[in-house]
Amino acid sequence: MAEKKVFFKSLKDLPKEDFFVQGHRACPGCGETIAVRLIMKAVGPNCIVITPTGCLEVVSSPYPYTSWAVPWYHVAFENAAAVASGVEAGLKALMRKGKLEKKRIHVIAIAGDGGTADIGLQALSGALERGHDFLYVCLDNEAYMNTGIQRSGSTPYGAWTTTSAVGKIMPGKLQWKKNVPAIAAAHDIPYVATACPAYPLDLVNKAKKAVEIDGPAYLHVLTPCVPGWRIPSNLSIKIARLAVQTGIFPLYEVEDGRLHVTVKVPKRKHVKEYLKLQGRFAHLTDGEIEKIQKRVDMESEKLGLGPRET
Repeated sequence: MAEKKVFFKSLKDLPKEDFFVQGHRACPGCGETIAVRLIMKAVGPNCIVITPTGCLEVVSSPYPYTSWAVPWYHVAFENAAAVASGVEAGLKALMRKGKLEKKRIHVIAIAGDGGTADIGLQALSGALERGHDFLYVCLDNEAYMNTGIQRSGSTPYGAWTTTSAVGKIMPGKLQWKKNVPAIAAAHDIPYVATACPAYPLDLVNKAKKAVEIDGPAYLHVLTPCVPGWRIPSNLSIKIARLAVQTGIFPLYEVEDGRLHVTVKVPKRKHVKEYLKLQGRFAHLTDGEIEKIQKRVDMESEKLGLGPRET
């Protein structure tokens, strides 16, 4: 097997320059802005970013200001992948006609889980199937946070949102989280990966690999939301790390159809250590928590993750 390529051996290797800059209006502790700053450092300035309506768009572009130091488009909620594929095709046409210098310009779509798992899934599937050379990043805060914390297909089982009420009958959301990375991988694209800002070196290396690969790439990033998850702002990274350490959000990459776990957890922690820190799960009974644990154990076994702590 060929030696695994590492672009950044430490965070000190990242460029000093930022391409997602200060002045945004995100909540303190926002997982999205932490992740995007790291991703943009890995990608560099030679890119065009497309972002649909969502938290990232709202906090980064309050007219007349912007936190984007690269060309950036705001597009409709459902069509980030469609616009990104059009930009990529347009760049190729301009270069072919000699109207633009022939060079690699990275096209990146960055959307939330609502604009990816639900509203934008058709456009994303079409762009992946057509084989456009672009990177699609899903910032997964597990609900429609910008419009008031409504459930999405990416909201986990049992979570409270304003549209997955908690009461005597309903224990929060009744469905399991949609596995969008697996859906992307089913398109047989060159690269799919999961990441989170609690493991920044893993995140930036995956972002760099994704934009350098020829063809479509998909990066799914867990991004804690302080108000939506009902957590203190100083715990967002700790909670993101626990998502990995419990096996709730494993970190892996699928390259040319081969899955490789990139952050190995020798002994997974019990899911209650992750759930108990979040107000959105405060209503769960011991029985519901054990139901979630059994599901995580089953999924962890499929990926070949380590055993759970007893």
